[in-house]
Amino acid sequence: MKQFYKSKSLLRLSFLFIVLFSAFSLVSSCKDDDDEEYTDHIVQFEAKIVNGGPSTPPPTTFSKFKTVVTQVGTVSQTYFDPAGFTWSSGEFFVNSSQAQLNLAANAELLHADSKLTINIWVDGEIAKTVTVTGSGTKSVSLAHSFLEL
Repeated sequence: MKQFYKSKSLLRLSFLFIVLFSAFSLVSSCKDDDDEEYTDHIVQFEAKIVNGGPSTPPPTTFSKFKTVVTQVGTVSQTYFDPAGFTWSSGEFFVNSSQAQLNLAANAELLHADSKLTINIWVDGEIAKTVTVTGSGTKSVSLAHSFLEL
């Protein structure tokens, strides 16, 4: 009877060991699947005006920005009447889980050969760029998605 009790106890212990080993294997294999698929990127928004027209004599009026709008994910910012011919957001980190970057600008361009250019820089390289040429109020916008293939 003692021999039967020991074999039954050994069988239960073996079964418990197999169940625990299986549970441990399942949990450790799931950890490998949870690797982070999103990465951080250095992003910069930029808008430029090239004031065309006669170079001499110097023009008394210049083209100028009216608004610049940026959006990262669901957070947007609007800049009214930025000074100068170049506007830049400066570099900042964006996780690719934000998915979408948007940039829009409009400016009053004075000459037919004036240009308004906007760029989205990602990791030190221009990811997207758009240019519009002409006189009058010109608007331009672009979007960049980290989910694009």
